[in-house]
Amino acid sequence: MRIMKEKEQVVEWMSRRIGERTVMLPGMPGIAAWASIVGTKEGDGPYGGKFDRVIPDELNGENSFEAAERSMLESAVKICAQHADCALTEVQMLLAGDLLNQIISAGFAARNLQIPFYGLYGACSTMSESLSIGSMLTDGGYADRLICATCSHFCTAERQYRAPLELGNQRTPTAQWTVTGAGAVMLCSGAAAAACPVVLTHTTCGRVIDLGISDANNMGAAMAPAAADTIAAHFRDTERNSGDYDMIVTGDLGRFGRTLLLKLLEEREIDVRPEKLFDCGSEIFSPEQDTHCGGSGCGCAASMLCAHILPELASGRLSRILFMATGALLSPTTTMQGESIPGVAHAVVMESRRRNG
Repeated sequence: MRIMKEKEQVVEWMSRRIGERTVMLPGMPGIAAWASIVGTKEGDGPYGGKFDRVIPDELNGENSFEAAERSMLESAVKICAQHADCALTEVQMLLAGDLLNQIISAGFAARNLQIPFYGLYGACSTMSESLSIGSMLTDGGYADRLICATCSHFCTAERQYRAPLELGNQRTPTAQWTVTGAGAVMLCSGAAAAACPVVLTHTTCGRVIDLGISDANNMGAAMAPAAADTIAAHFRDTERNSGDYDMIVTGDLGRFGRTLLLKLLEEREIDVRPEKLFDCGSEIFSPEQDTHCGGSGCGCAASMLCAHILPELASGRLSRILFMATGALLSPTTTMQGESIPGVAHAVVMESRRRNG
């Protein structure tokens, strides 16, 4: 700890860093509200009754799939603010991103919402990336109230990353189904945070990990090494283990990626029981929906966090979780050039207010 004097003002400074990659959040920023919107396929899945809204079709009343995706994100932010009984003008920052080139869904939504905007890109890890950065901004006193949000759409992602749907290409066994969905989470600090049902206490920044996976239809294999690396770093920095958490939530590894993550953790001698690892991509669809390895996309972790995980924390049924969305940092250009697919995963610790009194 040291004291810095500037213009006769005394500011007390203390590092919030723990270990190499983790930051503690002593002010415990609060999660005041959340909202989720999904498509009809997601609405037909096992968690369909928990989402705030299910859009009627893939166009959602718009003229293109891209406009439909933007409108989902925009609506999720508005519903989130309504749940917090807060006007959009009271939201000081919007931290958002998506999968499309130039993050057009987030940028165009921000244009319409008129909230000061930081555009983020972490591929499917964007939800935990925005929560990580947002929690540090609120804990540091740089924002009193902000919204973290992201979205994805099956039709836009397939067209950008793989092939137009009209081609009817056959999907490989390791392929995942990009979730049509959006999620928005409001963070706040100070007195407002004290009334929030869920708080954030730590965040661990992920590294970009690349083990040479080059199959654009096997996102789970590309992302699992980054997830293992972040979990290992978090446990090392905090001197915790899986027993300190009710649940470790990954974003969209899918069934193959989830199995691979457990194997990678075992190789590192990190004990995580399979029943404690909840992967949103493995859970959002039922086996009967034939999505092969499950769900993926920015909207996967975001919608499941807002529809299922946060309500469980708010009720006290979950006490403490590690939430970690995972992203594959590929593009159509690099894929065609023969590049491999790097992965990244960021983690945030969420706790029920009931745990903290």
